[in-house]
Amino acid sequence: MHVQVIGAGIAGLTAAFELARRGVEVSLYERKPGPGLGCSFYAGGMIAPWCEREAAEPIVTQLGLEALDFWTKTLPVATIKGSLVVAPPRDRSDVVSFSKRTSEFEECDSRRIGEIEPDLADRFPYGLYFPKEAHLEPRDATGALGKALGEMPNVALHYSTDASDAKGAFDFTIDCRGFAAKPVLPDLRGVKGEMLVLRTKDVVLSRPIRMLHPRRPVYIVPRTDPHEYMIGASMVENEEPGRITARAMMELLGSAYTVHPGFAEAEIVEIGGDVRPTYPDNLPRLTLREKTLAINGLYRHGFLLSPALASRAADVVMKGAHFPELMH
Repeated sequence: MHVQVIGAGIAGLTAAFELARRGVEVSLYERKPGPGLGCSFYAGGMIAPWCEREAAEPIVTQLGLEALDFWTKTLPVATIKGSLVVAPPRDRSDVVSFSKRTSEFEECDSRRIGEIEPDLADRFPYGLYFPKEAHLEPRDATGALGKALGEMPNVALHYSTDASDAKGAFDFTIDCRGFAAKPVLPDLRGVKGEMLVLRTKDVVLSRPIRMLHPRRPVYIVPRTDPHEYMIGASMVENEEPGRITARAMMELLGSAYTVHPGFAEAEIVEIGGDVRPTYPDNLPRLTLREKTLAINGLYRHGFLLSPALASRAADVVMKGAHFPELMH
């Protein structure tokens, strides 16, 4: 069997990897010059199935649990250090509400928060610690997938190449173009995510920190460089990629400062944003049309959901499987 995969974002890379390790011949086509240069490039990289349960449907947690094994065992690029959820003192009720919608956490007082993250000692009176969750550097992960695929004899990688230029016949096509697939998947909508990367030696954090706030929630994720942190949270109903607004910049910086004043002197080393594809219900979907299967709608859960979707897509292609929870 020879399968064409279109798109080398996180969905396309994991789909190609899953098919290839099952022995399928794979040809991957990507317009950009390398893997993971679309919206995956600006991802947070939190493998947090229980935290995401607070605002997502149960299926997101169910599928996301598979990502923990994939990113720590199959392709070990993630670190299990847990996630810490906090809020300013006046917003403690938000943490309580968060706890009622999820599970697998430890309630923390100020002392315990200081034990988990010493630089946050005495900054927050109450929090939730999710010890089983993990995080990764998205660019390292997509790079590792690209390297692994490049070493497989049954994989042909075609970067800087449009799929319309593909030569030869394929038994199946996996469409992983994200928001670019809207012409054939009209229910897709774009949700822009904006982020920045700060560099500082004045703050040391070892795991993702989520600060809840009615107007300015934020997550801070350590990067591979021990002094760099990705700051994100914005979800803008906007299909314009590539631009971060002044408002978003001020809110992200203000929220980071609330987590720790040391971020006030940090160097801004990067800003960016891109459009994440989602359906009206914010849930992922596998769409089968004859010999083409679209993997799309990963929303803000690309690294969390892609391993499970890739596995199920491979079952559809190779075994004719059907997954009613994903294939409407």
